[in-house]
Amino acid sequence: MADAPVDLGWMRLLVEIGRRGSLSAAARARGLSQPAVSYQIRLLEQSFGAPLLRRLHRGVALTDEGRRVFDIAARTVQELDEVERVIRAASQRPVIRLCTDYAFSSLWLIPRMHAFRQSHPELDLQIVATQRLASDWEEGADIAVAFGSHGELGQDAILLMPERVVPVCTPAFLERHGPFDHPEALTAVPLIHLDAAVPSPWFEWPSYLGRTETSRKPDAGHGDMSFNTYAMVIQAALGGQGLALGWLGLVDQTLDSGLLCPAGGVLEGADRGYWLLVPRARRASVAQLAAWLVKEARGGTKGADITLEPADEASE
Repeated sequence: MADAPVDLGWMRLLVEIGRRGSLSAAARARGLSQPAVSYQIRLLEQSFGAPLLRRLHRGVALTDEGRRVFDIAARTVQELDEVERVIRAASQRPVIRLCTDYAFSSLWLIPRMHAFRQSHPELDLQIVATQRLASDWEEGADIAVAFGSHGELGQDAILLMPERVVPVCTPAFLERHGPFDHPEALTAVPLIHLDAAVPSPWFEWPSYLGRTETSRKPDAGHGDMSFNTYAMVIQAALGGQGLALGWLGLVDQTLDSGLLCPAGGVLEGADRGYWLLVPRARRASVAQLAAWLVKEARGGTKGADITLEPADEASE
């Protein structure tokens, strides 16, 4: 047998003929002329080396060989059409790129992803994590959550959670080294630090102790640890390695579960925290994600006053 045509056109044509029993009906369905259909069938029969159709007084019928080819062609066309529908649907699903830092993404966002998928199963979210938000973040993302002050991030930024920190440790560490009823008691145990630029954009142990007018002896830092990501800071605290500063909002789940416990007073930074940054030109799906982030950050009970209408629905 000569090589059969490999394009889908002859398969779809044969399927139409087999289902309709008519060359003219198949021609209309495929947008072809009847002579063009007859010509294509002749080429196909020459390729297979056997007649595929039996001409009747009115219409046509498949021969035994034609039925075998028809069955394979019908299955192939159906499977390929289904694959095409799936691929097209996937390519048309809105994908939102959210840029944020490692701490927010790993400790706050990822544990809540199942809730987002349940609320918006039609949206796909891609998280772009970085240590600090770059000034040109809009070139690679649709929306951002950044830590800083209102003045740094702009008047359009929406506050998700203010900076509120509290010393945290494991219950076993607290029992072994506590209680830490006074700030001075914090200075006598190993502290876990998060590396930061100078001046620090967030609270660190020197600034926390400075707010309480507490100084630390020069030799008290033996056994301290320092990490460049907040997730490692929390892992060290969970391992009982010392006291860490816990940002409320990020460590709530570990506190609620009892894995970590408060070990000192809460300190709040004025006008500082995690802010939502939404470009003015935004798609409807971005507005949906923004509204969900505000509602989730405010405990699902507040945020109804925040309205984020799509600014560019045509780009969806």
